[in-house]
Amino acid sequence: MADRIELTGLKARGYHGVFPEENRDGQEFLVDLICWLDATRAVETDDVADTINYADLAEIAHQVITGPPYNLIEKVAGTIANIIMARYEQLYAVEVTVHKPQAPIPRDFTDVAVVARRSRRRI
Repeated sequence: MADRIELTGLKARGYHGVFPEENRDGQEFLVDLICWLDATRAVETDDVADTINYADLAEIAHQVITGPPYNLIEKVAGTIANIIMARYEQLYAVEVTVHKPQAPIPRDFTDVAVVARRSRRRI
């Protein structure tokens, strides 16, 4: 059985990118998280201790986005995913999408994103 916890559109200002102006000026990043777990116990007990608190997930993502700069959003997404998997043994898998809508691309576009997925078992 795999239930999901989803958090979408977490906004934070970060300084990630390969260009000096990105590291200097920063920009807004958005993060989406999907966590797969068995929430049967939480359904039975109605206790947050038996699930994963989505406020904690938001804090992890926020700390990485606002923390030390990385060149690549692949690194940002992978770091968030690795921290979440290490912290929550009950997770089957996590998917982290990092959006960089103001990426320095000289074309008209809506968004660029990287998705990192980590799992302990196939879903």
